[in-house]
Amino acid sequence: MPTNTAAWLTTAQAHPLDLQPAPLGIPSTHQILVKTHAVAINPIDTKLQSHAIYPLTYPTILGEDLAGTVIAVGPDVTRFQPGDRVLGCSAGFATQRNEEKAFQTYSILQSNLACPIPASISFESAVVLPLGVATAAAGLFNPDLLNLQLPAQPAPPPTGKTLLVWGGASSVGCNAIQLAVAAGYEVIATASPKNFAAVKSLGAAQVFDYHSATVVAELVAAFEGKASAGVYDAIGGEAAWVPVLEFVQRTEGGKMVATVTRGFASPPGGVVMRQVLSLSIRENFVGRAVFEEFLPRALEMGAYVPAPEPLVVGRGLECVQAGMDLLGRGVSNQKVVVVL
Repeated sequence: MPTNTAAWLTTAQAHPLDLQPAPLGIPSTHQILVKTHAVAINPIDTKLQSHAIYPLTYPTILGEDLAGTVIAVGPDVTRFQPGDRVLGCSAGFATQRNEEKAFQTYSILQSNLACPIPASISFESAVVLPLGVATAAAGLFNPDLLNLQLPAQPAPPPTGKTLLVWGGASSVGCNAIQLAVAAGYEVIATASPKNFAAVKSLGAAQVFDYHSATVVAELVAAFEGKASAGVYDAIGGEAAWVPVLEFVQRTEGGKMVATVTRGFASPPGGVVMRQVLSLSIRENFVGRAVFEEFLPRALEMGAYVPAPEPLVVGRGLECVQAGMDLLGRGVSNQKVVVVL
């Protein structure tokens, strides 16, 4: 049996992460065991370490994004077999099982949150996708959020509706744009001017500078005569909520705002704002529809691309801490990746 190693967060706010042996997970029903070849780092990882924003049982392992090779499959798994290259979103943050977290040599994935990696895509490129896809999909397609129609390959006929994605160059924003376009929606996005071209390349019809003092007026004008499908806020915080809520109040159509962070005040009358919970899709139809039915073919056909670009900071679990520190200082239109 192989031996497993993990980057442990030993106590609240401990720094650096501690490399120590870890139990080797055994895949149960609808699970796969993966040898990790690349992990990506997300803002939630840095917040959990530096601010202990959620109660955790220590020592614990962090990490949601991984790409690697299937080693074993659990009962009833037919989509994968040993040797397959896969990307996946770890469910450990919801299950509280360390075996289901990413920052380790071997990790357990739920099969409905995993997707084959085409031969044309490297592990370090593929690993930018999982949590971004899951978060975007939860906000876009869950019935209690934006409740958009599901994506398909080839894309369905245009719905005639337009979605605003606030923060289109972020990891979640990149995936929200691609998923919404693949579901038949026009997308208008915001980003920094330096990222306009990248955001448009993902399918956004128009992009506006969210730093501009007139951005809300510009967006209202862009949506004139359009049927709004609502807003996906991929940034969160007051800097996003204030203009987003003003935009929704000044436009006709969808009054739902899906946002990636919590802590917002009750929105004005007629507007609904709800936090996106990424792992909610592991228990409903959305995970299967996106990770099983849509994404594999879309990646294989080149109709969906890994975005944003990976920023590889090193090789080995010992580099995860450096990656977390770098992300904490801030990156733009990149995803911090460590190759194992």
